[in-house]
Amino acid sequence: MNMPNVDDVDFDDVYRGRELVDGLSLVPWDIGGPQPLVVEIETAGEVHGAVLDAGCGLAENALFLASKGHDVTGIDGAPTAIERARAKAAERGLRAEFAVAEATRLDGFDDRFDTVLDSALYHCLNEEQRHEYAAALHRATKPGATLHLFCLAERMGPIPGPWAISADNLHETFGKGWRITRLERRHYTTAMTPELLTRLRESLPEAPAGEAAAGGPPTVDEQGRFLMPVWQLKATRIRP
Repeated sequence: MNMPNVDDVDFDDVYRGRELVDGLSLVPWDIGGPQPLVVEIETAGEVHGAVLDAGCGLAENALFLASKGHDVTGIDGAPTAIERARAKAAERGLRAEFAVAEATRLDGFDDRFDTVLDSALYHCLNEEQRHEYAAALHRATKPGATLHLFCLAERMGPIPGPWAISADNLHETFGKGWRITRLERRHYTTAMTPELLTRLRESLPEAPAGEAAAGGPPTVDEQGRFLMPVWQLKATRIRP
């Protein structure tokens, strides 16, 4: 079984049904509904104004927010994801805008958004892209806008995949133009099961150099879905 590093993944291929790894056809980050952490922030009244869902994927979070009356725009670099997102919105009678766009540029979206949601996009970017992304978000938002970001907090043992992000990295990337008001460890629901994680670990017995395997059994929710350790960041857009 071969699992690619994130910089080798063609996400449009994944959304077209190509196996992310041999024998794995599911999209690990698509749980068939909104991410519970997104439901939590919306319920708490932390989503306002025009909303950008950056890296919206199959749009369950965007469509959840639209169902709550929010003005939502979802962008993704994968055309297949955007096509399927539009189809879902039409099927459900929900109003939302979707566009194929590069998150590190956000061309045409200047000074538009009051809230940004990043649900597991940031950790798919390399270091240079992360800084470009933060700058693009600053251009695309209004002063006082809110950023909600969820990203991988630690390596999944020997399994290649998204880059694990440190708290220092987030402070560095969003230290200019943003004021971080919340940064804490949380759990992010995935479509992965412990059994699948075990298969992946057994197929890749050697951890990447310099990185230790995460200890202990995986944390799961009541449906048996793996809960990925993430950072929950909330930040306010300030002037440079």
